[in-house]
Amino acid sequence: MEGAAPFIILGIVIVIPLFWLIGTYNGLVRLRQHVRESWSGIDTELKRRYDLIPNLVETVKGYAKHEKEVLESVVAARSKALASTGSPAAQSRDENSLVGSLNKLLAVSESYPDLKASQNFLQLQVELANTEDRIQAARRFYNANVRDLNTRVESVPSNMVANMFGIKGEEYFEVEHVNVRAAPKVSL
Repeated sequence: MEGAAPFIILGIVIVIPLFWLIGTYNGLVRLRQHVRESWSGIDTELKRRYDLIPNLVETVKGYAKHEKEVLESVVAARSKALASTGSPAAQSRDENSLVGSLNKLLAVSESYPDLKASQNFLQLQVELANTEDRIQAARRFYNANVRDLNTRVESVPSNMVANMFGIKGEEYFEVEHVNVRAAPKVSL
């Protein structure tokens, strides 16, 4: 048994760090997969919003014929956001542009009482509000996963494993919220 002690010590010196390395690597991979999965949730909700916008534009177009510039800006911003496949930061810029256009479109609707009373417009506003809530929930989930991954990638000693295997941190996704719930202004 005395001759086995050096092999046991050598085994412990090699096996424990090897298990730690494997465990840390697998943990980083798991976090990276959570980030990717949560990004697909954001993507799904953004596509849902993109699908609502043409209906919203067509509804407004029927009532607000003089607002061609606003309608065209929404369509252009939607097309740009739909085509955006870059980093979360690039997607955020395009989404913020779209949100700004949608806010202008919703502000225009305030000038058209018949439009504001239209059941189709009201239903689209409800759908848009629900979709915005879902986008915000997906964004929070994604950003929480990014935070967890980035913390592990930047923390010692797991940062050594991340660097060794080329695992990098991810960008947060920040988008303004469409103001579909603003209380209407009442003047007496």
